[in-house]
Amino acid sequence: MENAAEKTDKSLLAGVSIDGTAIKTIRETKKLTQLYVASVVGVTTDTISRWENNRYPTIRRDNAEKLATALEVGLAEILRQELVAPEEEAAPPAEPARRSRRAIVCASLALVLAAGVAYFFFNPSATPTAVRQVPRYAAPGELIPVQIKVTRRDTGSRGFIIKERLPPGWRLVNAAPAAASGEPTAEEVKWLIPGGNGPVTVSYTVRIAAAAAVEQKAALAGKIIVHSGGISRTEAIGGDYNVVVGAYHWADANGDRRIDDNEIMPAYYLTEEMKGLGLDWKGIEAIWSGKGYGWDPVKKIFVVVK
Repeated sequence: MENAAEKTDKSLLAGVSIDGTAIKTIRETKKLTQLYVASVVGVTTDTISRWENNRYPTIRRDNAEKLATALEVGLAEILRQELVAPEEEAAPPAEPARRSRRAIVCASLALVLAAGVAYFFFNPSATPTAVRQVPRYAAPGELIPVQIKVTRRDTGSRGFIIKERLPPGWRLVNAAPAAASGEPTAEEVKWLIPGGNGPVTVSYTVRIAAAAAVEQKAALAGKIIVHSGGISRTEAIGGDYNVVVGAYHWADANGDRRIDDNEIMPAYYLTEEMKGLGLDWKGIEAIWSGKGYGWDPVKKIFVVVK
């Protein structure tokens, strides 16, 4: 007979049928990007796209559970609804019945073990999941947006601490909720988030150092800390962390010095969500309306190409 660990592993690896249309609808309704969902699940954005287009109608159960967590819904909401034949129509012969009963007992034990594993990971003392979103490209001296999306794993979560370490010379400008560090030029910024229900988004704008080295990557680093039962649990913040500094606007996701139709809507949603934090929507819209943009390294401004 298989041991308990093998049964649990098989229950997590078992395939489940997902509803791609429902997944896409939920993601777009909640204004979540494929990049964010992919970061939480631990797959590529191409995989998320294939799931949404029903290219892979069956996926591993553990991936389905991570996908539901990223979309902030229950697992049942993203599964394909299928009819199941009545149990009495498939009654086995007398001799195989004993094997069937043995299989049912084993399956029940596996479910109990799986429930225990789920409780361990999703109980109130478990650390929430934090994922960072930061632009891939930006210019020296430019104001850029950063978001940290936190998924609480229970319905009555205690509070937690977010700590972000900025690259040298970068400066925090605005934040919602307000940062608790009290020192806007500090390289380490802190947030104290009270207990409550549902997901939490920490949004902030940061100005890149005007003298930052160009065509090089600058890295952010952060962690989430939960204190429970006299013990502090710490996890690194996942998602994006590198920014390529050069003659690029932050809304130019592929670094081709244009803001095209595929890039303007994500930039719009983000500036609306972070309204009041200093992002320049009019400048973004002007670049989109033109043929592209150039960068004036002396004045530290973008110039629209007509």
